[in-house]
Amino acid sequence: MKQLMDVAIIGGGPAGMSAALVLGRARKKVIVIDEERPRNRVTQESHGFLTRDGIKPSELRQIAREQISVYPSVQFENDTAVAVTGSDGEFIISTAKGLTFGAKKLLFAVGMKDIPLAIEGLTDVYGKSAFVCPYCDGWEMRDRKLVIIANGDSALHFAKTIAGWTSQYTICTDGPDEMTNEQREELRRHDVPVYASKIQRIEAENGNVHQVVLEDGSMIACGGIFFVPKLVIGSDLPQALGCEMTEAGAVVVDDVGKTAVPGIYSAGDAASPKYQVVTAASMGSMAAISINSELLGESWSERG
Repeated sequence: MKQLMDVAIIGGGPAGMSAALVLGRARKKVIVIDEERPRNRVTQESHGFLTRDGIKPSELRQIAREQISVYPSVQFENDTAVAVTGSDGEFIISTAKGLTFGAKKLLFAVGMKDIPLAIEGLTDVYGKSAFVCPYCDGWEMRDRKLVIIANGDSALHFAKTIAGWTSQYTICTDGPDEMTNEQREELRRHDVPVYASKIQRIEAENGNVHQVVLEDGSMIACGGIFFVPKLVIGSDLPQALGCEMTEAGAVVVDDVGKTAVPGIYSAGDAASPKYQVVTAASMGSMAAISINSELLGESWSERG
């Protein structure tokens, strides 16, 4: 049986939860469909979110649900949205569990998912001593000997960024460095070692990395790793619905989260390369305000 909602939020991370809170307080009927497999589940703590610095991602989500539960017009389904039909004002969402929801507006807050890197040992240390964002985890890695796994423009960018937390770091490009001569020279001038051999394995104990071993026999001692992840959006539904996508696979949105498809919004990591909890929450809030304004405007016109 189809349940009718004002808004269907697909994804229950910081962006989706923030939007649900705003819309719940605005007395809108909301369904949050979330498969509860967030990308940051591998991490021990989330950082950079005022009043919640260092909180476990699972605890953040639990607190969010508890606070949103005060608003009776919001409900949650631990499920996966598998199909969406219809258009602005009358979307129909089908889930993996066979449920069907109708909604006037859609918000995709589906995040991004990691494509596993084919490096032996990386999965064992990811979220413990290997990270992807210095702003999220650089403080914990400060003054350590670090290995940066990156190549091309990303390698130089990472080298400049990580210098704010430590002066001891080495770049491993895991194969051809894909850099220009100018980039190589810039790194050389700053005494940044660069190894272009493939990585054979990462050696660690209890999740704490202590050495990166290369196929050419080099062994690089380190106390942490930062790497450039390979990502894919958490759902193929936005593209299937005609949303414009970036080259990196994110949804193209305006300043308030609107896509080019009427009635469809996106927020958080799915719509921004700024992979921060606080940024995602902010985007969710802005999108929710825009959605509510749109719904109120439509209701006002109908009554007139």
